[in-house]
Amino acid sequence: MNNEEIIAQLPYSKPFLFVDEIVHINENGVEGTYTFDENLDFYKGHFKEMPVTPGVILTEVMAQIGLVCLGVFLFDNSFNKTASIALTSTEIEFLKPVFPKEKVTVISEKIYFRFGKLKCKVIMKNAKGEEVCMGTIAGMIV
Repeated sequence: MNNEEIIAQLPYSKPFLFVDEIVHINENGVEGTYTFDENLDFYKGHFKEMPVTPGVILTEVMAQIGLVCLGVFLFDNSFNKTASIALTSTEIEFLKPVFPKEKVTVISEKIYFRFGKLKCKVIMKNAKGEEVCMGTIAGMIV
């Protein structure tokens, strides 16, 4: 399965698809990118005078690239429309703000994948290479 096919398998669509590109993927991890469109609805009220990407959205970007894309890759051709993905835990530390129009890179390293549960160490970096958030994310693929 190539990178475009993996993105096509994701159970999301615009405006809630937060994966632009998979840069690299293998059985141990994934690296991908996303650029925040300044017209996304949540910027209208978070915050009024200086829009900042909400932490829950940063977590979602990390989960979509760092967990779900990797899970689709690991399941290979057995991942299909009957598969469900459920987030089971997150522990994220937010270090820097992310603003509209910023491109971020998510780098995920598999901690374990067994019995349908995938847990990863995930880091998000801005275009300057600075870590903006990091932590662990786990989910079940059933």
